[in-house]
Amino acid sequence: MSAKSAIIKEVFAPHDEKMLGAVQVKRRTKKKIPFLATGGQGDYMTFICLSVTNKKPSHVSITKVKQFEGSSSFVKRSQWTIEQLRQVNGIDPNRDCPEFDLMFDNAFDQWVASSAGEKCTFVQILHHTCQRYSVERKPEFVNCQSKLLGGKGLKGNSILHSAADSVTSAVQKASQALNERGERLGRAEEKTGDMMNSAQQFADTAHKLAMKHKS
Repeated sequence: MSAKSAIIKEVFAPHDEKMLGAVQVKRRTKKKIPFLATGGQGDYMTFICLSVTNKKPSHVSITKVKQFEGSSSFVKRSQWTIEQLRQVNGIDPNRDCPEFDLMFDNAFDQWVASSAGEKCTFVQILHHTCQRYSVERKPEFVNCQSKLLGGKGLKGNSILHSAADSVTSAVQKASQALNERGERLGRAEEKTGDMMNSAQQFADTAHKLAMKHKS
């Protein structure tokens, strides 16, 4: 079982939550830890996870999940609501990079993802989720490539919007085909009308000639 699958099973499923995305991270800067809090836990892996409740009304959370060395289980360490998220900093708007910052009402963390691709995917999902679920105020996304926010970047459209773009394209093509078909039908009806008018005129002329010869 992968780490993310285990997180879903151990952390979110028991609370009837669905995990929308997760990214493995490490701190860019060392956090100052009080002397009494050090020791005993050793090394650990950290994941930043985005989840939503299955029950309505939906509640979205950003959760810090850790797995400590020597343990097979994952534990929830910190959690914020999406309303507490103030800013997402993508660090570099011109290239894929693994660094990003998250600013909350009461916390600020500087992270490095396990890969630039994993960070980009997480930011895309986070932005999409904020646009969908944030009601009172949406967090600010700064220094992010436009492709991560649904626009066109150096390497194309965002993953989340590519499907929508495909659907839109298909609808446009179908609409164009219907319009062209309608135009063809319209031209055919017009030609049929012209032929009927010509036939009527021919019949009228023939009738007049016949009446003239009779007289």
